[in-house]
Amino acid sequence: MQKIIESLAVYWERRMARIMLLGIISGFPWVLIGSSLTLWLKEDGLSRTTIGFAGLIFGVYAINFLWAPLIDRIRIPWLTGKLGHRRAWILTLQVVIVVCLVFWSLADPSANLAVVVGVGLAIAVASATQDIAVDALRIEQVGTTEGEAMAAGAAVAVVGWWTGYKLGGIVALEAATAFQNAGVEDYWQATFIVLGGLVILTNVGLLFVHEQGTEERIASQTAEEDRIASRLGVSGRMGHAAAWLGGTVVSPLASFFRRNGFAIALTVLGFIFLFKIGEAFMGRMSILFYREIGFSKSEIALYSKGLGWITTVAFTVLGGFFAIRMGLIRAMFLSGIAMAATNLLFSVLFWVGKSELLFATAVVMDDLTSAFATVTFVAFISMLVDRTYTATQYALMASIGTAGRTLLAGSSGALVDWLEGDWATFFIITTLMVIPSLICLWAIRGRLREMLAGAQVRLLGRHVEDVQGTN
Repeated sequence: MQKIIESLAVYWERRMARIMLLGIISGFPWVLIGSSLTLWLKEDGLSRTTIGFAGLIFGVYAINFLWAPLIDRIRIPWLTGKLGHRRAWILTLQVVIVVCLVFWSLADPSANLAVVVGVGLAIAVASATQDIAVDALRIEQVGTTEGEAMAAGAAVAVVGWWTGYKLGGIVALEAATAFQNAGVEDYWQATFIVLGGLVILTNVGLLFVHEQGTEERIASQTAEEDRIASRLGVSGRMGHAAAWLGGTVVSPLASFFRRNGFAIALTVLGFIFLFKIGEAFMGRMSILFYREIGFSKSEIALYSKGLGWITTVAFTVLGGFFAIRMGLIRAMFLSGIAMAATNLLFSVLFWVGKSELLFATAVVMDDLTSAFATVTFVAFISMLVDRTYTATQYALMASIGTAGRTLLAGSSGALVDWLEGDWATFFIITTLMVIPSLICLWAIRGRLREMLAGAQVRLLGRHVEDVQGTN
């Protein structure tokens, strides 16, 4: 019992509140390019196939690792000196998102679909880039030897992400409904002004999130550049440029494969890519499904966003706790199976028809299992990153996971149309999509345990060296 109390105590630390805010900042843009854009296009008469392919803008989250090294190294003039490296990037990109919302408030998707999707793409790029800095800042709030705190931080970050997404979704849906009922013709455009105000409010909270470990990271990166320059045998301006490029682009990737072994590293990335494909297919089409079987925007806000947020918060914290107690590998197996199985409840909802009780049950179970799967997934990849290249390596692994959830899920609308609106079969298919990832995980489960244990040993060794160096 004492161990359980000690495990839960970490959630009440002040740094967890800062991590939760970072999660909110990361999750909120998905409201804009997810449910809000989807319903906006739906209510303007666009087809499911068009809406599904418009969701390909999420694909930028799958490739943000390509520019993550630049976010790790380039400093924003003036702002970096005032706010710190990570916070300067976050604030700059939040400004870009607000400007994009102003453009959306003036647009008409039925007349200028390309412009609307183009602005959505700009929001996605800004959000995906922002996530690089957010994830790095979140990981750096926790010490390198604090395994339990890392799992707890992952849980709190997921709670924050879903808070930004779910509560932001409530605000979006209720604001759109209120403007529509008030007779505002362009009610979605007016809603985007409200959402822009929420983005500005989150930046006030950002001022209370502290940065740490910056000097150590810069020193490690500089040392790596010096080693590269020495190996290349070049000097002067060209030598410095080559060393900077190598330290920025090559070293983070080489470090990941060198530490884990090439074959195992590729297998890990394969598992990450496959793990949540089915959930993404379902998530992309879920709000259209709710509308087509007769639920109003307010009912969706109440059950899918409000009730779903409460469930997510509660079970993400519990999911983090159980991930600590049972081990990450076992937790990923359990959460993956449960996450996929709950999709079958939506097949039942389609067969039964509109039922608020069944809707609430399906939403609760789906959010429960998704929360468990997400916090386990985030903790897993957070433990594998090298702190010298936090942003780059986390972005690499998170992007691989996002690739499966976004690029492939873009065809979700076309799949429903091909099935001629047979939502039950669609949800059954999404349930089966988890199988390849679980086969992959089972095949390398022993090596993964060794990798995670090795990561903790390396971090502990580095901590001991740091302590000895100060004595």
